[in-house]
Amino acid sequence: MEVKEADIVLCKFYFSDMKQFKNRPVLVFKDNLPHDDFIGIPISSKVQNLFADEYLIGNDAFENGALPVSSKIMLRKTFVVSKQAVLKKYGTLTKKSYTKYHHLFCSYFGCSQ
Repeated sequence: MEVKEADIVLCKFYFSDMKQFKNRPVLVFKDNLPHDDFIGIPISSKVQNLFADEYLIGNDAFENGALPVSSKIMLRKTFVVSKQAVLKKYGTLTKKSYTKYHHLFCSYFGCSQ
């Protein structure tokens, strides 16, 4: 599936036994990596406790689409994802929302924007 920065997608992640898996939403943070990969930031629906690097992501952040439940983005768990793991697209964030999460990411990891 084709993805681009600011998309929220559902991905299939296998456990180490390669038999069991979970489907999880991910923010596509950077989509132009080699080998059909992208950098993703995981999203969780467990919003009861927010750590310093976790931020709520509401459906008002979307240009189109929506997440099915209230969720949070978890910056510290950023990782590389194969585009082969993408099952579907939930939607795309507005430019303003994506820029906000990009700034938060850079602030957390100390990178330049």
